[in-house]
Amino acid sequence: MTAEANWLPTHDRPYEPVPYHPERLPADESVARTAELRRCMEERRSVRMFSTDPVPEQVVLDAIAVASTAPSGAHQQPWTFVLVTDPEVRQRIREAAEAEERVSYDGRLGEEWLAALRPLGTDSVKAHLTDASCLIIVFQQRYFLDDDGATRKHYYVDESVGIAVGMLLTALQVAGVSALTHTPSPMRFLGELLGRPRNEKAFAVIPVGYPAEDCAVPDLRRKSLDQVLVRF
Repeated sequence: MTAEANWLPTHDRPYEPVPYHPERLPADESVARTAELRRCMEERRSVRMFSTDPVPEQVVLDAIAVASTAPSGAHQQPWTFVLVTDPEVRQRIREAAEAEERVSYDGRLGEEWLAALRPLGTDSVKAHLTDASCLIIVFQQRYFLDDDGATRKHYYVDESVGIAVGMLLTALQVAGVSALTHTPSPMRFLGELLGRPRNEKAFAVIPVGYPAEDCAVPDLRRKSLDQVLVRF
């Protein structure tokens, strides 16, 4: 039986432990792997200027599969990844997002938030929504919805979906593909436009693709390890 066919919500399954013995890597190989991953991730930047060149679909599918291995509260896996490649649908998403963004940049965000955004050079124009190879719209399942309409509570939804998005971005970066975490606010239009069920709420729009030839990013610096690490 496949893993997909065997899946059941955790509230319908008893506790059934199985052995788990992953291979233990030699210490030097572990160090080498994490060093290479660190090098790769230090090159990650949020890209807003995308080439229209297509990314192989299998890269995107594998990255989503990686994201779906994320830990989640009570193993409820409260996420849905909607892959959007249709140009017409993407144009509609862009038009709706830009309408919300214009309201935000015209004052809804407030001066403090706008001041925080200025170093990023962002505005209400969201060309990445139609230029990038594809969009991944991440939805969080606020509660479990049975086929018969019955509902059950999900736990730690924000945390679970946030971890999954982080793993998605990591997988894409390792594959040599750029991405952006875009969160137009409010995002209710995404569920309506994509026909998502009532238990799902849009969490992030992630354009995926290769940087344009004239791509530029803000001149920013990350905190050093010493600035984010506390030892006891």
